[in-house]
Amino acid sequence: MLGRGMADIRVPAIKVLLLPKDTNVFGTIFGGVILSHIDLASAVEARKSGPNRYVTKAMREVEFHEPVYLGDIVNFFTETLRVGRTSVTVKVSVEVERWGRGQGERVKVTEAEVVLVNSKLLLRDLSENPERLSGSPRGS
Repeated sequence: MLGRGMADIRVPAIKVLLLPKDTNVFGTIFGGVILSHIDLASAVEARKSGPNRYVTKAMREVEFHEPVYLGDIVNFFTETLRVGRTSVTVKVSVEVERWGRGQGERVKVTEAEVVLVNSKLLLRDLSENPERLSGSPRGS
């Protein structure tokens, strides 16, 4: 559980209430649904670094600490860690608000580092070096 105080001032990049279609047989939210929202939240944060179009290149180690239940309000907080010439690295922290008996409880679910690359530069690089796409040298 997370404490109250200064952390409450943070504004999430996205905030969602997940639906029954997002649950597994155990009644918890599929991890892949959370990963999808992490991807979206990182893109929202990356857009703040400039008018570029970004695509996700990597998502580093995502370890789920707590389940997300139907009815939880899920917050995706973001922070830009690094802005490079062709990429942006974003940290996404996922917390849920659980409202039972009229009192809210904040619980940390997971966090991830997401690396996004400028799609125009990526496409230019692939057109100049098609072996990067196929994994084999040109002409093979």
